[in-house]
Amino acid sequence: MKTANSDEVTAPKDFIRKIISEDVENNKNNGRVHTRFPPEPNGWLHIGHAKSIYLNFSIASEFNGLCNLRFDDTDPTKESMEYVEAIEKDIQWLGFDWEDRLYFASDYFEQLYQFAIELIKAGKAYVCDLSVEEIKAQRGTSDDPGIESPYRNRSVKENLDLFKRMLKGEFKDGSRVLRAKIDMTSPNMLMRDPIMYRIKREPHYRTGDKWIIYPSYDYTHGQSDAIEGITHSLCSLEFETHRPLYNWYRDQLLSLNMLKHCPEQIEFSRLNLTFTVMSKRRLLKLVEREQVSGWDDPRMPTLAGLRRRGFPPVAIRNFLTKVGISKRENYIDVGLLEACIREEMDKNCNRVMAVLRPLKVVIQNYPEDKVEELDAPNHPKDPNKGSRKIPFSQILYIERDDFLEEPPKRFYRLAPGREVRLRYAYYIKCVDVIKDNKSGEIIELHALYDPETKGGFAPNGRKRATLHWVSAEQAIKAEARLYDRLFIKENPLENADFEKNLNPKSLEKLSCYVEPSLLATKPGMTYQFERLGYFCVDSVDTTPEQLVFNRTITLRDPWAKIKKTQKVKKK
Repeated sequence: MKTANSDEVTAPKDFIRKIISEDVENNKNNGRVHTRFPPEPNGWLHIGHAKSIYLNFSIASEFNGLCNLRFDDTDPTKESMEYVEAIEKDIQWLGFDWEDRLYFASDYFEQLYQFAIELIKAGKAYVCDLSVEEIKAQRGTSDDPGIESPYRNRSVKENLDLFKRMLKGEFKDGSRVLRAKIDMTSPNMLMRDPIMYRIKREPHYRTGDKWIIYPSYDYTHGQSDAIEGITHSLCSLEFETHRPLYNWYRDQLLSLNMLKHCPEQIEFSRLNLTFTVMSKRRLLKLVEREQVSGWDDPRMPTLAGLRRRGFPPVAIRNFLTKVGISKRENYIDVGLLEACIREEMDKNCNRVMAVLRPLKVVIQNYPEDKVEELDAPNHPKDPNKGSRKIPFSQILYIERDDFLEEPPKRFYRLAPGREVRLRYAYYIKCVDVIKDNKSGEIIELHALYDPETKGGFAPNGRKRATLHWVSAEQAIKAEARLYDRLFIKENPLENADFEKNLNPKSLEKLSCYVEPSLLATKPGMTYQFERLGYFCVDSVDTTPEQLVFNRTITLRDPWAKIKKTQKVKKK
């Protein structure tokens, strides 16, 4: 795939691309390729939707075609402009542009109504007085045929009259529906006289009170594709059983000269990630029960959550390219996504220093009133990113985990009498440990520095562990939110109550200190906190008075060791 970004991975030629290549070579649809991404504006998009977004827009680009954004907005009780705007923002953030091709299924309500009239005239649809519950009860099972509605054989004249009166509001909600007349014995349950229209006295976020009958999704979706001239309707695999129904509507309307074009539907497997739930209904539960702070909580798999957490969109696109397209349902290890995130952030994130769990260090032989400005590269692998100045003074903060009073073997960081190197600064040696008189907790370290080691220079070949640090007086106090996977099970749905698999340690909030260069940072900017991980300035809770950093991802995969340990135990 040709892209503007040289960092992107090239997509292999999967089975969908092969089908479309053959169609273009055979001049099917006059060689046109026109796709669409058709979300329902009833919730927030998650990374599973990103696969469809990426596939539809990238294929259109590869074949010099077009891709529409269409909202299939057929249910006024669940849809809103808020969701429309959120979905548009997500798609743009992923790097795709529908240009002037923004459509809504509600744009076609009048056309769909006229289609239904013609299907009634052709004896292919009828008004049914059964309740939705009664219709479900008479649908039958996979082993038993359904029971025909007692209203199935109404005359065309009566059906037309009743349908028009449904539109005028003469009947109560739920008292009548329009059903397609297909086959109550079909092995495909969706073909057993499905509902086409329901009465719903609910205002639509776009059409207001104009309509009180609304078309079903299955009736609307395929016709909307045909109206827009879509050549290839790319759907996830769960819509494979819907294809015969879509084709039935299409064929009837083609025979009545109501349609002039028929898209080809091709199904692909949806994206399933380990340690992740891909269900709007279940994600909504987490929001409603306040297990997360909202749809854009950085632990959520929603695109808004991933964006707030700092995931680079190019890394998501590269991940989707590596996952590929197939017809076989499988689970992708979320570690692959995390590896793509690390790879991208390593290349592009400036390095800064921050201390998450501060421990005070007083350098006894450093002048009390002196402050040095030391040089530090913004990116050790990319000199083009330049450098910055970091202050160094007598009182510093280091990471509490970088000191142990009684260190075990292979602990190479600071300890009593031991020397370490401070990143970009000097070598220091711990000479005293100050503890709280009551609790015995270590509250302060005293150290001596070697002025001959400025910049980390090691005379006489001394090699020591390197620690990050910040100057206490100049450091900025901030909040760090350490996010981890939301679930502890690879398949969170293996229990009936999936919430029991929530990770109790998925969020830890810390009061921390960051170097003063970050005073000029802005929401959404990302950095590598040296030795700690990649962090993003929170776009919601950061204020001029309070910097909030979300940990995007750790430098290494801490779950890999856990999984390795689990495998050993199983053996």
